[in-house]
Amino acid sequence: MLNASQAEQIIKTRLSAHRYQHCLGVARAARDLAQLYGMDADKAYLTGILHDYAKNLTAGQLLLAVGQDDQIADEAEKQIPELLHAPVGAHLLIEELGIKDKEILEAVRTHTLGSTTMDLLAKIIFLADMIEPNRDMYPDLERLRQLSRHNLDEAMLLGLESTIRYCLDEGRLLHPRTVEVRNMFLHKIKDKRLEA
Repeated sequence: MLNASQAEQIIKTRLSAHRYQHCLGVARAARDLAQLYGMDADKAYLTGILHDYAKNLTAGQLLLAVGQDDQIADEAEKQIPELLHAPVGAHLLIEELGIKDKEILEAVRTHTLGSTTMDLLAKIIFLADMIEPNRDMYPDLERLRQLSRHNLDEAMLLGLESTIRYCLDEGRLLHPRTVEVRNMFLHKIKDKRLEA
């Protein structure tokens, strides 16, 4: 499998300078969170570098990559094809780079909309994408950065709610998966509090 240095070179030539810096920021944030939560920091760093592998593709290329309409999970993906860069990226990592690690692929696949079956690496990449140092300031960013260091599930809930709030404020479509994942984390947190 690729090492981090090789992945950095691939992403540097594949994406814009701004997007490359974002990927480096996500990789560093992911490594820090992985160390904090006792998981493989090198794997988290590599995943952070690769998470936007398909971000350079146009809307038409993304739609072409997913093929038939039955592969599109929701109408929002047709209207906002950029949402497809995550699953297309995971597919291209397999096809073009030979990546077979299921955790890496799932983290890349779910880093935009989330999933109800997210493992530790997927949560770390999702949050690192939101909190990396190059991110423009948005409401709750500092709170999200702090919460990410203390409770990943609560940070996921805040991150998803921030995304939903942003989409509503901007008059953008909401993908139903984001709402579903938000509700799952809300229930999970409420259940843990009841058990305590």
